[in-house]
Amino acid sequence: MAAGWCLSRRIPDIEEAFPVTVAVSAPLEPSASLSVEKVLSVKHWNEHLFSFTITRPASFRFRSGEFVMIGLQGDKGKPLLRAYSVASPAYAEELEFLSIKVPDGPLTSRLQQIREGDEIYLGRKPTGTLVTDALKPGRRLFLLGTGTGLAPWMSIIRDPDVYDLFNQVVVVHSVRRVSDLAYRDWLENKLAEDPLVDEAAAGQLSYVPTVTREDFHTRDRINVLIEDGRLFKDGAADPARFDPEHDRVMLCGSMAMIKETAELLETLGFTEGSNAQPGDYVIERAFVG
Repeated sequence: MAAGWCLSRRIPDIEEAFPVTVAVSAPLEPSASLSVEKVLSVKHWNEHLFSFTITRPASFRFRSGEFVMIGLQGDKGKPLLRAYSVASPAYAEELEFLSIKVPDGPLTSRLQQIREGDEIYLGRKPTGTLVTDALKPGRRLFLLGTGTGLAPWMSIIRDPDVYDLFNQVVVVHSVRRVSDLAYRDWLENKLAEDPLVDEAAAGQLSYVPTVTREDFHTRDRINVLIEDGRLFKDGAADPARFDPEHDRVMLCGSMAMIKETAELLETLGFTEGSNAQPGDYVIERAFVG
């Protein structure tokens, strides 16, 4: 899975396959489509996962769950960009992103080396379909993600409006190893440090982490948790199944999980939504094909 986004393949012409040797601190120039921002902090969760925060332009507005282009200067004098879901809430003064580390990745091999004070490109136009506007009204909202597919959920669950729209919000995060459970401690504390949603989240948010390759209290892929009902037992009240009348679902992460779960939802009568036509579940169509 690509870094920090709900992608299963890269956007054509965004990355170029060439060796990267240019320093990450090279001066950057803004353009009509890109602003130049400062790196404020970097956190390395393990040897192949990190998150970082950058300055936020006063004019930058986005909906919880949207993605934006992030990048550095390429070897050929052109910005090297990829799409990242914004992990910070829409009201935050800084922007946060979650990324994997790819040793030979044209962008991520360099992005993982950024430090506080470095410059980075930020696209001026966020977009995406992993937003509540693309869903019909409902009672339960399931946010199903694998790996860095957690990123948009971190923005959505800190949006006070989400708790007005849904009675229950269930975050399901599937990873290979325990150390891949980014933000786990923060999520298990029910957003206690966020004054805008702490009380609502304490009563309405459920967090269901699952690890597939190490010992953990939940050790199965998302589809297994759906099939045997544990996803609903651990994360939500009855019914212990998906109900197209009242449930709404967002999918982000590996192509296999998205395809398998979307097919299941379709068989249950769920319809895919978009910004133009809200539905019962959504995926990021810009990145799956």
